[in-house]
Amino acid sequence: MHILVAPDKFKGSLTAADVAARIAQGARNADATTTVLPLADGGDGSVETAIAAGFTREGVTVAAALGNEHETAIAVGADTVVVEVANTCGMSTLPPGVLAPLDSSTVGLGHAVRSAMHHRPRRLVLALGGSASTDAGIGMLSALGYTFCDANGDELIPSAAVLSEIDRIDVNPMAELHDIEIVVAGDVFNPLTGPRGAARVYGPQKGADPNIVARLDESLAQFVNILVRNGFSDAARIARLPGSGAAGGVGFAAMLLGGTTVSGADFFLDLLEFDKHASHADVVITGEGSIDRQTEHGKLLSVLTRRSAPTPVVAIAGRNLLDHKHWTRAGFRRIYALDEWTDVDTASDPLLTGDLLEQIAEHAVRRLR
Repeated sequence: MHILVAPDKFKGSLTAADVAARIAQGARNADATTTVLPLADGGDGSVETAIAAGFTREGVTVAAALGNEHETAIAVGADTVVVEVANTCGMSTLPPGVLAPLDSSTVGLGHAVRSAMHHRPRRLVLALGGSASTDAGIGMLSALGYTFCDANGDELIPSAAVLSEIDRIDVNPMAELHDIEIVVAGDVFNPLTGPRGAARVYGPQKGADPNIVARLDESLAQFVNILVRNGFSDAARIARLPGSGAAGGVGFAAMLLGGTTVSGADFFLDLLEFDKHASHADVVITGEGSIDRQTEHGKLLSVLTRRSAPTPVVAIAGRNLLDHKHWTRAGFRRIYALDEWTDVDTASDPLLTGDLLEQIAEHAVRRLR
């Protein structure tokens, strides 16, 4: 029996590569052969997924969410470079226990893009999950040749806090950005502002209380008006587009640069040649930290099950909230959950998580024979 092992990360516990390795070992313990494909959908881990697909890892120095320099990586392919918010200036780059909804910025993403441009790629992929900021992407834009000034003409240091102070925008974009395809890969299709916008839907996850959420949403709307006044006539239309609210408005900034949005799940499955591997497998074993009703609606695992057919799919999750009667409709032959195998909370115990993944995978494969 040949198993395609293609899981997402268990957030806060194991990377997708770690999850895949432990599941694959369990499958081999049951005398199966395996192909291992760690997955991502545009969130954290996207660069590592591209590297697993054959891209080259390149170390880069960038600004974290609060501006301190740190080392991270981009993924460089023959004509495509993948950069991500999460490993440059995302939530994971904040100090432990700190949230900074006003002071964090996306400058680090811009630094990564500048490094990517040294390779003169045909295509730049921006993976936008895991962001810490709601700065409408002005941090990224500032690193790419945009200058934001207040009414006195003083240059502003980019962050969400200064959005409402912007009065003038000077543009001297990198020449390398001309004639390049910019792809925004993710699973967020919210507009920039309003009830379903970046601040109101995702601001609380980044530490914004109701007053800050209201301030951010108003500042984002004001920024759009300032852009229009400064000659960006298409800004108001772009702000209404699905995906412009991704990563606190980085989606909006990328669209100002000419970028287009795609399903992160489909993009990375294509990158990994998932369909080819699934067609050669007897079973696909996938997984992620939590499976619930949202899993059925365009999330990575729902895209995976659709594209795996007719190859059966077995899932292993940290927890499973999807009722048994929905398994088939969601495309799963069976779902296993770690919390059904232990009374211990595995979310903060990577070692136990890995051990259980291996045990469950071995059990699942033996049952499938």
